Amino acid sequence: MVLIESESDEEISVKEEPNPSRDSSSQPEATEAKFAGGDDSDGFETASEREMSDNEEEDESSVREQVAVSNKESQDAISDCRSKQKKDLEDANEAKVEGNKLFGNGLYEDALSKYELALQVAQDFPESLELRSICHSNRAICYLKLGKYEEAIKECTKAIELNPNYTKAFVRRAEAHEKLEHFEEALTDLKKILELDPSNDQARKGIRRLEPLAAEKREKMKEEAIAKLKEMGNSILGKFGMSVDNFKAVKDPNTGSYSFSFQN
Repeated sequence: MVLIESESDEEISVKEEPNPSRDSSSQPEATEAKFAGGDDSDGFETASEREMSDNEEEDESSVREQVAVSNKESQDAISDCRSKQKKDLEDANEAKVEGNKLFGNGLYEDALSKYELALQVAQDFPESLELRSICHSNRAICYLKLGKYEEAIKECTKAIELNPNYTKAFVRRAEAHEKLEHFEEALTDLKKILELDPSNDQARKGIRRLEPLAAEKREKMKEEAIAKLKEMGNSILGKFGMSVDNFKAVKDPNTGSYSFSFQN
């Protein structure tokens, strides 16, 4: 008979008791030993299992430390980036103020350089959007003073792209368009100003002043286009001894279409 005695929570011992009735003809009884590290040690933690558990805890601890370090590095990087952006914004604003002083003294070229410096320092981050829009608009008015209207239009357009509701940029662009006799474009900007600010009398007066000029220019452009077409037609028809004057256009009052007839 085999008796199994439990000596502790983690260990199992085996004690063998002799069989008094055992003789030479009887078969020996097989003895079974169960060890602490065997398959039958249900409920007991083996040494290998303890090592695995310890390793898993060490791995988890290492991962947590790495995550903590990574999070701290990310936070530090974000903090450094914000500090740099704040410093850049302060420097850009200082350059803009210097540009305003130069503009006030009539030094438009120097003012342009200061506004450009502000734009380079501020670069592209959300907090600098308003400042960059103002600098572009201020550069536009410098170009207006210098009579460089195309450049003024470009700067106003950049300002409006950054701030679609920037009324001053529309005013300055309308002025530049008018100087170049782009009456249709100037009217478009003035009407946009009224959308943003219905009480803007300057824009309303500008519209009344420019509408007849725009109509006159349209008519002039139409006449120029007809003249060019006529010239082109004569160059072709002249090869056949004819001209466009040999053709008479008659407008149908009902449909508004034209019919052409040949006349010698």
